[in-house]
Amino acid sequence: MKAGPFSLALIGLAAVISLAADWPQFLGPQRNSTSTETGLLQSWDAKGPPVLWQKEVGEGYSSPVVAGGRLLLFHRIGDEELVECLDAANGKEIWKHREATNYSDPLGKGDGPRSTPLIAGPYVYTLSPGGRLLCLKLAEGKKIWQRELQKDYQVPPSYFGVGTSPILEDGRVLVNVGGRDAGIVAFNKDSGEEVWKATQDGASYSSPVAADIDGVRHVVFFTRQGIVSLDPANGKVRFSKRWRSRMDASVNAATPVVVGDCLFFTACYETGAILVRAKKDHIDEVWSNDRSLSCHFSTPVYHEGYLYGFDGRQESGTEFRCVEAKTGKVHWSKEGFGCGSIILAEGNLIVLSENGDLVLVECKNQYREKARAAVLTGPCRAHLALANGRLYARDNKKLVCWKLKQ
Repeated sequence: MKAGPFSLALIGLAAVISLAADWPQFLGPQRNSTSTETGLLQSWDAKGPPVLWQKEVGEGYSSPVVAGGRLLLFHRIGDEELVECLDAANGKEIWKHREATNYSDPLGKGDGPRSTPLIAGPYVYTLSPGGRLLCLKLAEGKKIWQRELQKDYQVPPSYFGVGTSPILEDGRVLVNVGGRDAGIVAFNKDSGEEVWKATQDGASYSSPVAADIDGVRHVVFFTRQGIVSLDPANGKVRFSKRWRSRMDASVNAATPVVVGDCLFFTACYETGAILVRAKKDHIDEVWSNDRSLSCHFSTPVYHEGYLYGFDGRQESGTEFRCVEAKTGKVHWSKEGFGCGSIILAEGNLIVLSENGDLVLVECKNQYREKARAAVLTGPCRAHLALANGRLYARDNKKLVCWKLKQ
């Protein structure tokens, strides 16, 4: 294929926050579920890769993150939300920060955190399901500042609490808050003070990504109403498009995928998928349908012209699919995964299925499974993390670290 937006993988994504081998935020260093590590295991037996350590944890769907040899986990035990810092190599506790909580999920889908921590420089940021945005010192867990977003911005109640993961851009922590005249808000990373606010968009469960496209910086959100790109410096809207389900009882949850100068969005609830080509101040639709890759909450990954993800609503069953990015053509489908999380590494897809299977799949135009092991107890909805040759995953009972380096 001629070199272009579909053969050049993920140009101009968010700047790497820490070392390339770290995994400091949701979906990894560039928020694209992609690892640049090499020398990883190319198979494992029915027991899975070698276990280095494991630890009992509380409930939640927040993913582990890793930077500078430290792993941060955000979870809930009893009436406390815990931000726990561990030695990434052996799981030993370095520090633990506790915050009281009375959050109760209105639909009974779990009371633990959904949002994944963000490690940026000397700080770690967390966002609770009740809307507490917290900044802690990475070194010792000291609280630097906090904001109560639901109260500060009078955010209407949502189905499952707050579930978006913050992003850092230009010294600002950006969040899809969902308040009146405060759909998206930027906070000073050092003080928590509001820097700017923009849009009327409600909060979704999707997390933003950043990219350099057409010579300018974009921070791209998939809000409850649809697609929004902002200038991170001042909150000016570069472009927006209403694109969401006609059903009110629905959510947008998958994170946008950047493919060169194109953006891919996907949702369930009879919505489907759309690929748009982005410019400085507008977008042009490339294709859209509800047949290719309609993802509920799992974010797809892109590799060499193809998107890999879970098509279908979680409650109704899904198919793991390979779809040609430029056309939406389905190249293969595989049943039996449920939803799950995916990391692209060395031409393979490392997949944690919702029921707790760890699977290695080759990135090809036909499905080829290289390894599978039952390792956790479902539902597994927290994303995987891969850092410095070690793979991390959790369910609602334990966090496991595997040796993935050969």
